[in-house]
Amino acid sequence: MKTVTVTCPCGKLKGVDRESTVEFRGVKYANAARWEYPVEVTSWDGVFDATYHKDCSFQRRSFEPDEVCNAFYHNEFRRGQSFTYSEDCFYLGIQAPKNAKKAPVIIYIHGGSFTGGSYNESHIDGTTLAENGIIFAAMNYRLGPYGFCSHPDLTDPYGVCGNYGLYDQLAAISWIRNNIAAFGGDPDNITIMGQSAGAMSVDIHLTNDLCKGWFKQAYLMSGAGMQRKLLKPLTPEKTEKFWQAVLKKACCTDMEQLKKVEPRTLYYAWFDACKQFSFSMPYTFPVYDGKLLKKENFVLEKLPDIPYLLGMTTNDMIPAALELSLKSWAKSVLSRNKNGCYVYDFDRPLPGDDKGTWHCCDMLYVFSTLPVSWRPFREFDYKLSGMMNDMLCAFARSGNPNCETLPYWESSCKRVMKFCLDTAMVPWETKKLVSNTLFGKGTSL
Repeated sequence: MKTVTVTCPCGKLKGVDRESTVEFRGVKYANAARWEYPVEVTSWDGVFDATYHKDCSFQRRSFEPDEVCNAFYHNEFRRGQSFTYSEDCFYLGIQAPKNAKKAPVIIYIHGGSFTGGSYNESHIDGTTLAENGIIFAAMNYRLGPYGFCSHPDLTDPYGVCGNYGLYDQLAAISWIRNNIAAFGGDPDNITIMGQSAGAMSVDIHLTNDLCKGWFKQAYLMSGAGMQRKLLKPLTPEKTEKFWQAVLKKACCTDMEQLKKVEPRTLYYAWFDACKQFSFSMPYTFPVYDGKLLKKENFVLEKLPDIPYLLGMTTNDMIPAALELSLKSWAKSVLSRNKNGCYVYDFDRPLPGDDKGTWHCCDMLYVFSTLPVSWRPFREFDYKLSGMMNDMLCAFARSGNPNCETLPYWESSCKRVMKFCLDTAMVPWETKKLVSNTLFGKGTSL
C-alpha cells in the first residue's frame, strides 16, 4: 500500500495514496462515553494511522448475520465487506484530489432509520468526486439506543436531553471545517448532503443555531421535510414510556444502571421494546432537545437562503407522501429565498429483478458505484450515472446542478428533473406516484 502523510491542526495523519486521489480512513473526530455529548478531537500524539476503516456504531448486524436480518440491503451494499462495531464509533473518512487547493467540500451523513448504516458501505464512495476535484467526507455516528435514547432522566444540567447521534454529526462537521484546509478543501464552500435518515439530519442542521452559516448548499435525498410533515419530533417526555419499557426489558431500575449494561444487553432490551409498541420508530428518532433541535427553529420559514437539491425515487418508501413533502419544501424555499431549489425524481427501474426504483437505489448512480453492484447494468446506466455525478459536482462547485451532460434544469416546485431512459424536466407525475404508493414494488424495502 502506497501511503501519504498530511499535517492538519490535530497533527499528522497517514492515509492511502491512490495515484490521482488520496484517502484517509477512520479519522478520529470526537470522544464520548455512553449518553454523553461528544468532545471534538483537537490533537493526537504521533502520526494517526488513517489507512484503514475503524468502528461503526453497534446495530442489528453487530449481533446477527446481516444476510439474514437485512438480506436485501446486505446483498445490495454489504456483501463481501466486513465491519467492526463499537460505541466508540467517532470516525470519519475523507477522499480528496491529490494536491487539491480550495476544493469544494461535500459532507455526507448516511441513512439507516437512525438505527443502522455506516459511511463506508460499498455504495458510498467519493472516488469519482475526488477525481473531479471535489473533496468528500463522511462520518459514522451513534445509532439506535446508543445515539438516540431520550429518557428525561438523562437531561443534563443545561436542560438538554437526547440526540447524541446528532451531536456526533455536529462534532464531525466541526472537525471537518477546522481541518479540511490541510487536505486542500475550502471550509467556506461546504455542501451538506444526506440520504434518508441522513437527509432528515441535514434538515435539522440547516436550522440548527450551533452550525448557522456553515453550509453553502444542501442536498437532501429521500428525506426532505419528512420530520416537518410526517414524523414530527417528539419531546423527551413523550418518549419516556418507551424508554421505561427498555429499562424493564434490561432488568434495570434506573438510567444510571442501564448506562452500565453491556452493549448487547442494551440493544436487545431496546429491540424487544420496539416489538412491544405498535409504531416504535419515532421513539428512537431525533427529539426536541432544547438546544440543537428546537420547536421554534424547526420550521420551513427558518431555512437559510442557500441553494437546495432535493431527490426521491419513484418507488421510494411512500412516494406520494415524499412528493408532497418535497413540493412543500421547494414551494416554501422559492417563495422567500433568492437561491434556487432543484428537485428530481429518479425513475430508472434497476435491472436484475422487479423491485423497481427502490429506496436508496439512486445512490449507486450519484456516487458512480454501479461497478460494485451485482446487477447487470447496461451502457445506459453508466451514462445516467455520469449525468448524476456531474450534477453533484456542479452543484458542489456553484450551487447549481446544471452541467453539459444534463438537459436544462429549472429551479421549481412544480416541475422536476426526471432521471430515466429519456431524462427531462417534467411536471410531477402524481398519479404514478400514488399508484406506486398503493401497488408499486420495492416501496417497503
